[in-house]
Amino acid sequence: MDFLYHPYSSQRNTVFSKKGMVATSQPLAAQAGLEILQKGGNAIDAAIATAAALTVVEPTSNGIGGDAFALVWVKDKLHGLNASGPSPKSISIEKVKELGHDKMPVHGVIPVTVPGVPAAWAELSGKFGKLSLKETLAPAIRLAEEGYPLTPILGKYWSLAYKKFKEILTGDEFKAWFETFAPDGRPPKIGEVWSSPGHASTLKTIAETNGESFYRGEIADKISSFMEEHGGFLSRDDLKEYQAQWVDPIKTDYRGYDVWEIPPNGQGLVALMALNIAKGFEFQEKDAVDTYHKHIESMKLAFTDGKAYITQQEHMPLPVDELLSDRYAEARRKLIGDEAITPEAYDIPKGGTVYLAAADEEGNMISYIQSNYMGFGSGVVIPGTGIGLQNRGHDFSLDPEHPNALKPGKKTYHTIIPGFLTKDGRAVGPFGVMGGYMQPQGHFQVISNTIDFHLNPQSALDAPRWQWIEGKKVLVEPNFPTHIAQALARKGHEIQTATDEGMFGRGQIIWRDEDTGVLMGGTESRTDGAIAAW
Repeated sequence: MDFLYHPYSSQRNTVFSKKGMVATSQPLAAQAGLEILQKGGNAIDAAIATAAALTVVEPTSNGIGGDAFALVWVKDKLHGLNASGPSPKSISIEKVKELGHDKMPVHGVIPVTVPGVPAAWAELSGKFGKLSLKETLAPAIRLAEEGYPLTPILGKYWSLAYKKFKEILTGDEFKAWFETFAPDGRPPKIGEVWSSPGHASTLKTIAETNGESFYRGEIADKISSFMEEHGGFLSRDDLKEYQAQWVDPIKTDYRGYDVWEIPPNGQGLVALMALNIAKGFEFQEKDAVDTYHKHIESMKLAFTDGKAYITQQEHMPLPVDELLSDRYAEARRKLIGDEAITPEAYDIPKGGTVYLAAADEEGNMISYIQSNYMGFGSGVVIPGTGIGLQNRGHDFSLDPEHPNALKPGKKTYHTIIPGFLTKDGRAVGPFGVMGGYMQPQGHFQVISNTIDFHLNPQSALDAPRWQWIEGKKVLVEPNFPTHIAQALARKGHEIQTATDEGMFGRGQIIWRDEDTGVLMGGTESRTDGAIAAW
């Protein structure tokens, strides 16, 4: 695996370790995972601890009231977990329109779907963990009770969210958000200590009941009562009936490596479709206009089709096998010429997600992602609990003919996707890039950086990124090569430089050398990323 050692102007160095590793976007969360590894937990226990800590130390991107997905490598087999929640059973297109909406709202009680995060923790702990949920959630509970100082990127997005919410979230249903996340009438500052006793209390009851309290106990009562009071659709029965689902991961072969994703309703299929299209080309050089042009065009086509077809699998007009077939990839590849093309356009909202990867000396590895969506999610917090609820229902269409049309008890098109890489039936490791509709684009670029251009984990993450938005519009980072940007413009691409690093996702990678067992990790330089290792 020569890509493990190839340099590429990295801002940080790849981290190496032997006994265990956790990589994520917040140092305190990574250390929470390491603490559990050092107490005898395995990679799955560490991931749960890290995920729970992230709900405390990065509430701008995720929370207890969000969804989760995981790819878990245990005993030479990859397992998939879909812990996304369905829409409430009482909701419908007609009812939403009767409330005055011509599309699903972003904030408030209407777009709230059943949260899957607590169920994900319980499922992972029960099936693969070595420690109890009480043990793995202990670091997160401590962080919530004692508080922690805000890191720079966290503080930036917290402040931006507050300014936005202060203007638009004026209803009584949003009062608890301000009480929880702006307790002094303002957002906490960078370096200032923030705590959440209600969050700690909620984590304790989840730990003590193995998640049951959230879906069938006192927390479920609080959520359903709040929803009923404020005209929401989510009910106690919706929570009571929820179960996370173990699923068979999907994959594609990319130049001898198997790239794995969670099947729909997740958008990981888009990354695999793009790789299938791109593998018909030979890329001789990374920093070449032809490479970037074909990458962008491959992603355009894959994303256009993904948005057209991806939803809960039984509602998809085309099956996954067809969308991943060589026949389909070849037909789409034929559309790629020397000039930029314009596929069917769509609007891309921003995302808000956390990703983590963990590995241990026994060979267990996990790729895990959880999110409230679009930053703080719906803006709804259940009073006294610290639970910020997601707004995943925003992605439903109110067009009854659309594959992703809103229906009772249906799971929507989902942006959050964990990735995993194997070769010849052996684990290489977990990878992921969070960030709304940037995620499959980040997966595509990281995998190409790794396999086509032999970049090590940190270099693969640090390399300048691009993001296709719609039509011929492509955003690039400020450090994207200027001469290539100009050459792409001459091919018809509408290139724009974006200065917000959050536009390009935040990734983590852990690769494992099968012969030595050595772990090699990269973390995101665009955020407060950290790797904890021993």
